[in-house]
Amino acid sequence: MDNVIIIRYSEIHLKGKNRAFFENILKRNIINKLVGIECRTEFFYGRYVICDYSQEHERVILNKLRQVFGIFSLSVAKRTTTAIDSIAEAAKSICPKNGTFRVTVNRADKTLPYTSVQLSAEIGGRLLEYNSDLEVDLHAPKSVVYIDVRDGNTAYVYSESVSGAGGMPIGSAGRGLTLLSGGIDSPVSTYMMAKRGLKLTALHFWSYPYTSLEARQKVLDLAKVLSDFTGKTEVIVVPFTKVQEAIHAHAESNYMITLVRRAMMRIAEKIAEAKGCQCIINGEDLGQVASQTMESIIVTNSVVKHTPVFRPLIGFDKIDIIDMAKKIGTYEISIQPFEDCCTVFLPDSPVTKPTIRRAEANEAKIVNYEDLIEEAVNNAEIFVIPEK
Repeated sequence: MDNVIIIRYSEIHLKGKNRAFFENILKRNIINKLVGIECRTEFFYGRYVICDYSQEHERVILNKLRQVFGIFSLSVAKRTTTAIDSIAEAAKSICPKNGTFRVTVNRADKTLPYTSVQLSAEIGGRLLEYNSDLEVDLHAPKSVVYIDVRDGNTAYVYSESVSGAGGMPIGSAGRGLTLLSGGIDSPVSTYMMAKRGLKLTALHFWSYPYTSLEARQKVLDLAKVLSDFTGKTEVIVVPFTKVQEAIHAHAESNYMITLVRRAMMRIAEKIAEAKGCQCIINGEDLGQVASQTMESIIVTNSVVKHTPVFRPLIGFDKIDIIDMAKKIGTYEISIQPFEDCCTVFLPDSPVTKPTIRRAEANEAKIVNYEDLIEEAVNNAEIFVIPEK
């Protein structure tokens, strides 16, 4: 009888003939997550198991695996043979000291000389003999002893499960470019798209000296927190100062934010194409600020010619976004008082219902506008955030 950690995956079981593709990616991500920890991984149909680990590493392994997208739940279990006496000994080692309990059996091996109901009754009876302070309650027990009987003369006995991150394995849905500012929203949108299986490259716009070195470091710190979930991540920092200065010098004041957003999307699409990213992701939330009205989004999107733009937060309330930021650990960094480029040259009254025609007319006033866009792309700096 030895201790193991059972891993159950999330939506992968719905994938039919493509199931192996997703399973193999999840296996790779699990192995990568546990690099540096002495343990062994076993993979078989519907179940993955971590074994041969030191007891002192058990909590570390659980915490790391809870950050792997695609995992539905985890259980620390006793692994034993399918002999009833062996299963009973394992059940005794994890059964509660008092209160109500129930035994729940899943019997995958149908060749065994007992049914699930028979095994449940037998183990339950032995636990009652072992501890007279226990009482059976089949409907609302305080504790449950789970027995998972598999093929190959193997049974797993455990008492609880902890939730995993859910979603789909990173890398199973392609590659995306996420716009990562220093605010609350964009780290959450990054997390949400990673949870759907996207491998992400992050793009940040930096307007030094209007924004500080601390503002850039803030974004790198956010990427480090997110790397618990996203794995190794490239952060591309684009020098945006000249573009913003040109817009400020030539555009109508109330159109400056609109033009800044359009310039960002032009640059984002160029970088997405260069990096092989199939989509652009941002943290816009409909109606939250002037640049996120329906009209503003339409005008901003019009400069993106070939790449879909995903806005996973589009229908969220701000409080929901804040709650998620706290849950994933980015909130305290996001509220640090280091402003990003979106706060530079803010007009008193930004337009909330811009038009494409007027936006293009303003851009036409900027001398060498396309050259400025290309210069920003060409001078981008790349930081690599390693997987933790």
